[in-house]
Amino acid sequence: MQTVLSGIRPTGNLHLGNYFGAVKNFVKMQENNNCYFFIADYHSLTTHPKPEDLQENVRKVLSEYIACGLDPEKSTIYIQSDMPQVAELYLLLGMNAYVGELERTTTFKEKVRKQPENVNAGLLTYAVLMAADILIHNAHKVPVGKDQEQHLEMTRKFAQRFNRIYEVDYFNIPEPYNFGEKLVKVPGLDGSGKMGKSEGNAISLIDEPKVIRKKVMKAVTDAGPAEQNSTKPEPVQNLFSLMELVSNKDTISYFNDKYNACEIRYGDLKKQLAEDIIVFTTPIRERILDIYNNSEYLNKIMKIGKEKAIESGSKTISEVRKIIGFKPF
Repeated sequence: MQTVLSGIRPTGNLHLGNYFGAVKNFVKMQENNNCYFFIADYHSLTTHPKPEDLQENVRKVLSEYIACGLDPEKSTIYIQSDMPQVAELYLLLGMNAYVGELERTTTFKEKVRKQPENVNAGLLTYAVLMAADILIHNAHKVPVGKDQEQHLEMTRKFAQRFNRIYEVDYFNIPEPYNFGEKLVKVPGLDGSGKMGKSEGNAISLIDEPKVIRKKVMKAVTDAGPAEQNSTKPEPVQNLFSLMELVSNKDTISYFNDKYNACEIRYGDLKKQLAEDIIVFTTPIRERILDIYNNSEYLNKIMKIGKEKAIESGSKTISEVRKIIGFKPF
């Protein structure tokens, strides 16, 4: 069985794009792999969150992922900062990471451009910490998005460099996890692109019905088709794409027929789409709230995940220290 690792960012709420994209695949992934899912609270320190926000975000994201199907009995779910071994490996790997290669990473250059007033050492060594997250469990596979491909490549480089320097075949060289199917791209409500929190075009799983209705009714459309059976422009197609995820076939056929006949009323389509989204998200939202309000259950999950993660990480650190030469006199 392969060891697979994935990080979870403790920022914002999960939205429909997350759910139909990464989260559903994570749920499938845990069925046939030895999975580690960690909440990356160390990584979030690069943006200097307030202490109360940091803890609150960890509780929120943990509640949401478990409500969406991550199973603490099938996977190891833990908080990054609960595992001191990752910080030690971060330090050890950093001794063989070079400033030039870190400065050339795309994400670092982007952050320098976007936040010139906060170019901290954590941003520069972000890729080293990510490598430590992966290598602490000697993972074989890592699911990565487009923005993280370079970081995985650097993890591979650091693992190979460690093996070469110490003349061992210790670290696995992690590969991208292939879900075996095309990932679902959930469109946003602003008429273009994919759904995302930072874009302000998302419907969160925790949104109340009145919030969902308001967001959907503001979704971008056009003036309507001028000819029968015409191609839908992107903003309109986006609404139909959302409908394909949450509505039944009869509903989709009805509005398709109306569009093709130039009889579409976007107000009616939006109202129906909003109600279908509410029906879909309400059970998830209720599970999230139940879990979030059950501190005893959350504490139990965090305790079990911490113990399992530390057991794995302690073994790696012990072996790495011996390879490097840290041995008792």
